[in-house]
Amino acid sequence: MSLKSERRGIHVDQSELLCKKGCGYYGNPAWQGFCSKCWREEYQKARQRQIQEDWELAERLQREEDEAFASSQSSQGAQSLTFSKFEEKKTNEKTRKVTTVKKFFSASSRVGSKKEIQESKAPSPSINRQTSIETDRVTKEFIEFLKTFHKIGQEIYKQTKMFLEGMHYKRDLSIEEQSECTQDFYQNVAERMQTRGKVPPERVEKVMDQIEKYIMIRLYKHVFCPETTDDEKKDLAIQKRIRALHWVTPQMLCVPVNEEIPEVSDMVVKAITDIIEMDSKRVPRDKLACITRCSKHIFNAIKITKNEPASADDFLPTLIYIVLKGNPPRLQSNIQYITRFCNPSRLMTGEDGYYFTNLCCAVAFIEKLDAQSLNLSQEDFDRYMSGQTSPRKQESESWSPEACLGVKQMYKNLDLLSQLNERQERIMNEAKKLEKDLIDWTDGIAKEVQDIVEKYPLEIKPLNQPLAAIDSENVENDKLPPPLQPQVYAG
Repeated sequence: MSLKSERRGIHVDQSELLCKKGCGYYGNPAWQGFCSKCWREEYQKARQRQIQEDWELAERLQREEDEAFASSQSSQGAQSLTFSKFEEKKTNEKTRKVTTVKKFFSASSRVGSKKEIQESKAPSPSINRQTSIETDRVTKEFIEFLKTFHKIGQEIYKQTKMFLEGMHYKRDLSIEEQSECTQDFYQNVAERMQTRGKVPPERVEKVMDQIEKYIMIRLYKHVFCPETTDDEKKDLAIQKRIRALHWVTPQMLCVPVNEEIPEVSDMVVKAITDIIEMDSKRVPRDKLACITRCSKHIFNAIKITKNEPASADDFLPTLIYIVLKGNPPRLQSNIQYITRFCNPSRLMTGEDGYYFTNLCCAVAFIEKLDAQSLNLSQEDFDRYMSGQTSPRKQESESWSPEACLGVKQMYKNLDLLSQLNERQERIMNEAKKLEKDLIDWTDGIAKEVQDIVEKYPLEIKPLNQPLAAIDSENVENDKLPPPLQPQVYAG
């Protein structure tokens, strides 16, 4: 889905938030713009195509191998020799595979592997104790909830237990395959309740929420930010990106929020707290609830500032500003976790799906944010990103009369320091340029002098006639009067 930056602010067409297949549900950048339902259909088609291509490749390789083997049988002796070697090789390969499998499933290897896992990923006793307490509590709540459904509740509990046991043996699968299994389970349970149990749709949603909570509490430590994915790498990249954009101001994003109003400031703090708190939750629905609360605080802050209901064009820039200001931990991992294991109906419709889709858009915008998006020149953007300077702070004249004098003076001093820093940078740049010009000028003069000396070398000629002394006789001036002689006068 494309993002556009206009002079009046950041704008995303609401139709671009929907599934690009036109089904009417919300899309997701992680699903290439599809909703979860359409994405699964596309994924299944691609998977079937890949299986078919692999099968055709295997058949072709087998045919080539058979043809090569048949052509190599030129004589009976050669045939028997080749066949005996082939049988010997086949027997050795089979023995090696059986030995490897037995060794793999032997008691010593199992104990060793468990020991290595415990040494490499051994949580602290307090974490284990906390997880066990939470798991027991969720189990009791789940059983109590299903008691109201009588027979169908027992069947749901049995299916859920079987699913968890199956997932225990599927930990070696890729995270996409584990996500596919979980989504299939959600769909099968929901369809069975609607068709066999005749459960109303609103109660089906409540049951699915409880099932999601029950199974994801147990699967969380295995499927959240697994080592087989690059989720952690993406987390570090987006955190570094947000830290580099710490200088972005609300005015650059055209955020319609005035933090000088105490109520608005409180709403901004609550929104940041909620988006950060998302990482502490273990159930996808609870993480979505944090995003929803954050978004509602944003809408309230805009409403108080503008004295009118907020629009979608006001919401997205403010959400981007909140994400930049809060820098939520493991942001990409949380988004991927929700995308993979949340009940798909929550992401396709409703306010949870809408707010989550906007959060994905906000993260995509931050990753691609450039000078044009903020209405800045490329030179200023590069200087801000490199940390050489920062945007000028708010002038003291624009502060409200109720603002603290100390805060006013602090921002005034920061602004003055920023200006002095810019002046010093300009002076240093000019001094370096002058130094370079002097060096170039000196080198140029020296080169010109050298060229002249080489072109007109200096020659010193000896004198033909020595110079006459001052007191020597001057023949040419012999008619001059004699020199004056000192005379003595009597006193």
